[in-house]
Amino acid sequence: MIRPAERADIPALVRLRLANAERHVQLAPDTFRLPDVEAVRRHFEQVLGFALISVAELDGEVVGMVEVVPLPEPPDHQILIPRRGADVHTVVLDGHRGRGVGAALVAEAEQIAAAHGVSILFAGIFATNEEAVAFYSRAGFGPRGILLSKPCD
Repeated sequence: MIRPAERADIPALVRLRLANAERHVQLAPDTFRLPDVEAVRRHFEQVLGFALISVAELDGEVVGMVEVVPLPEPPDHQILIPRRGADVHTVVLDGHRGRGVGAALVAEAEQIAAAHGVSILFAGIFATNEEAVAFYSRAGFGPRGILLSKPCD
């Protein structure tokens, strides 16, 4: 069952965020970190009233979540055709992957985004995360330009 996240889900949301962080640290320890548990809990306590977060529940257990984070309105001066965008973050616990949970969460994110005037979803993935690239590609996401970065030491 996919449903909106509730206050009672905060411990599960924290567990999901930390499990996701652990996976990312394994992929790229020079890029990712394990955030402080209390900071993650405070984040969800602060945003849950207005954040666009849904959870996947299976047999009474929260096994996944999706968060839609609307981006600021495009500025009038940009040269791109203005489209309201949002970032999407999906997490499914190990042991529940490959069963359609993530696909159901992404489908829910698309509906939520559209209901909030979002016309394009962005799934920011580091190229080293081949599993995430494959997952979002199966869900219909594709490349849109290239984001280059350079540390400013």
